[in-house]
Amino acid sequence: MYVWSKPLVFGLVLALVLLEGMFFLMIGEGGESQLHVRTTQWITANYVLLMIWIFVWMYDQARVRGKNVWLWILPFALFPLPTLAFFIFRLQRRIA
Repeated sequence: MYVWSKPLVFGLVLALVLLEGMFFLMIGEGGESQLHVRTTQWITANYVLLMIWIFVWMYDQARVRGKNVWLWILPFALFPLPTLAFFIFRLQRRIA
């Protein structure tokens, strides 16, 4: 399974930078945010889809290495970034 490609990752990072810049400029001076409810819903939906994409990558990496990824689903749902980091470090350990 081919999950990551350089053009895709570059495009996503560029889109993130552009959106963050746009959201930064939409905040009023000292007032409340000008972001619409649908914008925050869109951000949430993208975050959830990103978490699904990362879990698919974790599944693929665990399958290639003969490990069980289903043990990682609950910690990943609760704490995605630390779990992902620990998962990557765990897969890099040498088995003696």
